[in-house]
This record gives sequence, structure tokens and C-alpha cells, in this order.
Amino acid sequence: MKEYDFYIVPTPIGNLGDITLRAIEILKSVDLIACEDSRNTQKLLNHYNIQTKCVSYHKYNEKERVSQIINLLEQGKKIALVSDAGTPLICDPGAVIVKELRKKGFSVSALAGANAAVTFLSQISRVDEKFSFIGFLPKNQKQIEDIIKQYEFTDTVFYESPNRVLNTLKIIQNIRPDAQIAIGRELTKLFEEVLVDSVDKIVQHFEKNEPKGEFVVMIFRTDKNVNESDLENKIKVLQDKGFSAKDISVILSELYGINKNKIYKISVGK
Repeated sequence: MKEYDFYIVPTPIGNLGDITLRAIEILKSVDLIACEDSRNTQKLLNHYNIQTKCVSYHKYNEKERVSQIINLLEQGKKIALVSDAGTPLICDPGAVIVKELRKKGFSVSALAGANAAVTFLSQISRVDEKFSFIGFLPKNQKQIEDIIKQYEFTDTVFYESPNRVLNTLKIIQNIRPDAQIAIGRELTKLFEEVLVDSVDKIVQHFEKNEPKGEFVVMIFRTDKNVNESDLENKIKVLQDKGFSAKDISVILSELYGINKNKIYKISVGK
């Protein structure tokens, strides 16, 4: 197996069993593990009897850690980067060091592994594969409202904390009262909960049950208001211009948020 200078290693988002054999092998073989919080990472390392030394690397010290990590790599050391849970650089620190390492010609490799958004989406039925991932929403209410409006016609996924999630849901409820919501918490853990319902029902649920754990939320997109007759006319215009049924389904889906399969079937007369 090819060796790299620097490894990006995903760690479990809850269940310690959700780690790959290769991740364990890499964490045992490198000279140093850069981690957000050594107390959290040490629990994982102890569970798998990994003796590798850790050094803190988080959003408050990552710029000053870069020179130290580069110095160690120049000495021939191998280093792995982990976050407290999930995949580094996905709403977690790591972008600064990876950018610098690539500029300086060090080899960087990322392992496959746990990610809260993907874990959540894999159990949510959607019209198609397209979605927008926002990460953590801003704290400013106006900015949240702008995002909700901007992404109305796309399935929109974001992370939220337990102390903010109910307020965020109420903002969605105010901006898009007819919205459908999928929401997951404590993913892979003992008290995992995934709900799919109207925003009103989801708000009511968490008004009665105190939000606990980290949340992943998806706002289902709104289909743009195009009736069957209008859709057929738009298809006819594109057909007359020589577009294929496949191209027409992609174009109109992008423009109006309508299911591609529906458009394709109309285009081919099924």
C-alpha cells in the first residue's frame, strides 16, 4: 500500500464500532495524531489500543500548528489528522494545514469513513440525488432567513446544535409554513431518532421533548409552480429546438425543481 505524508482520518460520529480497519491501521502506524480535543480522541485510541501520541489541532490554534507539523513532515514523520467525530474539513478544522501541505508538495490522502450528513441522508427518501449542504447555519436570524429563501427549490441539509435547533425550526416554520422536514439526532447512538414530517409537527415534537444531541436537518424542496399544461408546452419548445428527452429533463428540472423522471416520461410520451 502506498504511503503518504499526511492522512485525513474520519472517526466515528457516535458508535465506536463505526471505524474502518484501515483507519485503525493508519492511526497505529503514524508518528503523530493531530486532533481537536485529545480527551475525546483518547477514548477512541484507548478502545482500539492505539498508543500514538496526540497533539491538539483545532480552529483556535491551527495556524500556529502549521509550522510545527510541516517541520515534523520535513523530518520524515507521518501524521494523521482527526476531528472529534466524523470527517475532518467537513465542518471541522483542517483546511489551513491541507492547503499549506499541498502548496509545499507533501502527499495528502483522505480515508473513507463516517460523516453525519451522509449517514443521515442514506435513510431519507428523496426525489433525486441533488441537495445543498450548508454546514452549520449562521447565528444571525436574517442570514438564516435568507438561506431558507435562497434554497427553497433545493433539498437543503445543515447541522444544528440542541440549544438552537427549535428556534431554527420556528424560523423555517415562519418563512416556509408548508415545508416538510427530515431531522436526525444522536445518529448511530443508543437514542438515535429520525423524524420526517411537516415543520409544524416537528416543532410540536421538540416543544414537548427537549432537544438533545447534535442534529442534522433537511428541508425538503418546494416544487416550483408549473402545471401540467405549462410543462408540456415547455417540453414542446425544447423538442422543437432539437433537445433530447434526457437533456430536456435535466434543463427543466434545474429551472423548476420538478422531478427529472416525470419530465422524461412526458417527453417520450409515456
